Amino acid sequence: MPIPPTPAANPETPPAPPGRTLRRVIWSGVFLLTMMMISLPTVILVGIGMLPSLVAGVIDRSDGKYATFCVCGINFSGLFPFLMDVWFVNHSTDMAIRILTDVFNLVIIFGSAALGWLLFVAVPPVITTFLSVMSQHRMTILKTTQSDITEEWGEKVASTIEAQESPEMPSLPDAVPGP
Repeated sequence: MPIPPTPAANPETPPAPPGRTLRRVIWSGVFLLTMMMISLPTVILVGIGMLPSLVAGVIDRSDGKYATFCVCGINFSGLFPFLMDVWFVNHSTDMAIRILTDVFNLVIIFGSAALGWLLFVAVPPVITTFLSVMSQHRMTILKTTQSDITEEWGEKVASTIEAQESPEMPSLPDAVPGP
């Protein structure tokens, strides 16, 4: 008895060719190793400081990855002043470790990631409410304009619009008798 094929997770996107994921892992490892040889303090600071962004990337299953972008951007903005200290004040592993072991620095770095999550959760309902109020206001203006036009042109103009809006079927005219 043949085994039926398993459906793909997303039918629109074709599966990746074999070996592509392995190639990405290998190139990512080569890049990380090169960066560790060139700038180990930066890799340590970014590796620990951007952990909330990594978690957001794993958790976010949406197509646009909006949570990941929001958390990652604000998390990096909280980490950036400490990267500047490492790059321009003292570029050593000891400085990176000192920054990461200071509780106040960690509160700033991880607190900025928490602010990113807060923005991701709080802003869409506010925008939705704002757009709803704007559309209701626009609807009021349009109805006022419609009533002004009806007063000026007569009820026949409004009856055409109402016939298009009503869910009922319009009545058919009487059949004309043939010759």
